[in-house]
Amino acid sequence: MKEKLFAAIQYVLPHHLISRTVHYFVECQIPWFKNGLIRWAIDHYDVDMSEAKREEAEDYIHFNDFFTRSLKDGARPLPEDPEMIVSPADGVISQIGDIKNGRIFQAKGHDYSLVELLGGDLELGQEFMGGKFATIYLSPRDYHRVHVPAAGALHRMVHVPGRLFSVNQGTVENIPNLFARNERVISIFDTQYGPMAVIMVGAINVASIETVWAGLVTPQRGQVSSVTYGEASQSVELNRGGELGRFKLGSTAIVLFGKDQIEWLENWQPGLSIQMGEAMARSKDMYTQKTPSDDAIAEK
Repeated sequence: MKEKLFAAIQYVLPHHLISRTVHYFVECQIPWFKNGLIRWAIDHYDVDMSEAKREEAEDYIHFNDFFTRSLKDGARPLPEDPEMIVSPADGVISQIGDIKNGRIFQAKGHDYSLVELLGGDLELGQEFMGGKFATIYLSPRDYHRVHVPAAGALHRMVHVPGRLFSVNQGTVENIPNLFARNERVISIFDTQYGPMAVIMVGAINVASIETVWAGLVTPQRGQVSSVTYGEASQSVELNRGGELGRFKLGSTAIVLFGKDQIEWLENWQPGLSIQMGEAMARSKDMYTQKTPSDDAIAEK
């Protein structure tokens, strides 16, 4: 009942005004205020600061600097197998599976349109019809930088203005079409597995979304905007696990792949925690093609 009430209240909240107000406080550089806020967050959310490059509250300019903290080298090792596709972020797998009939599963009783998620672009939607999706929720305790699951060249970035509903589990279960309604930044990459989309979804209190190539992308108002990349002056290529962007205050990352390109590893199910860089999927060919040596190993 509480979750349904919270979801209902969000319909009338001034999402962007709230987020702009929060932005003012989390960018405050007054030492006693920002240090106190950072220490409260570390204690309240049980943040593991031993893996951060800067471990003390005093080391950060403001709360957002802490929230988007970098990690020590080696804190998120990638799989030795270069063919493995990795998680883009720390968090909990909200949902994972197939894109069926142009719809993506959100929660029990709710799904939403792939095309709407992609800003209404029918042509872009066709590239992912029948493909795979994974939705990862980043909680306040998590590392809040987002990375690419596979090496690729950036083809296009789309900014879709929208609402800023909360993306916690209670809201996801009670607000239809949530991820297709919230403000989001869509990055489309050309990879060895075909097109790959990494979608950073905003939420209430999320002051901004940044990418490494464009800087601050949100908050913005107005129409859907799109930038095409690939020419020499705007070429962006990222290695597997390379940083794509960051959330200033947490939210959700959604990954899409096209039809018959990849398979999610069977151990990953909704509700499980995952870290950036953990093996999450592999090429579909690796499932369907077994070598004699593989069979011999299995028999042993």
